[in-house]
Amino acid sequence: MKLQDATVLITGANRGIGLAFAREALARGARKVYAGARNPASVSLPGVEAIALDVNDPAQVAAAAQRADDVTLVINNAGIASFGGFLAEGSIESARTQLETNFFGPLRVSQAFAPVLASHGGGALVNVLSVASWINSPLLAVYGASKSAAWALTNGLRHELRAQGTQVMALHMGFVDTGLTHGIEMPKSTPEAIVRRAFDALEAGAEEVLGDELTQQVKRGLSADPGVYLRDPRA
Repeated sequence: MKLQDATVLITGANRGIGLAFAREALARGARKVYAGARNPASVSLPGVEAIALDVNDPAQVAAAAQRADDVTLVINNAGIASFGGFLAEGSIESARTQLETNFFGPLRVSQAFAPVLASHGGGALVNVLSVASWINSPLLAVYGASKSAAWALTNGLRHELRAQGTQVMALHMGFVDTGLTHGIEMPKSTPEAIVRRAFDALEAGAEEVLGDELTQQVKRGLSADPGVYLRDPRA
């Protein structure tokens, strides 16, 4: 999948990683970039077409697919994160809220845009995931569960969309310096570095990209004995 002359839709494109995706898509020669946001007035990047897109609103998702019927690349970037473990007060409500955006949101968008991608030869679908898809800690336990679900969704979509020629790519990463990670004192990548690596991998035909060194280490540790996911991340 090449960015040159592509028509790109990015959810949550008004800030953070989504905004970096929009900038980099334009820099790589995308023909058009739809910048989806709950409030399109919050999209201020010149050169993009702001579009109202709350991934939790089925009517808005359907309307976006009808309006942006020329899309060849969909980037499911919109996501939320809340602190807390599974045994914390309010964790069930937190799980429902985060799954709604981080799992059902990409599912809605993928269902709506799969026929659009098919009509243009297949195109590509990128799901923005996390190293928390594979490891978990009390700090972001419920969030991690939502990203694990989104990883399973991505793997399933890859096989379902293979017949129509759609490249499905998972982007995993550790902490990125955005508003989502404000207050977390950990080493962080820049959104720009993550996006450059993601687009390089997409253009090379990859189905998975590991955005930083931490994620690469964790991926290698999944098959270790004991597996990295069995270790206490606080140790």
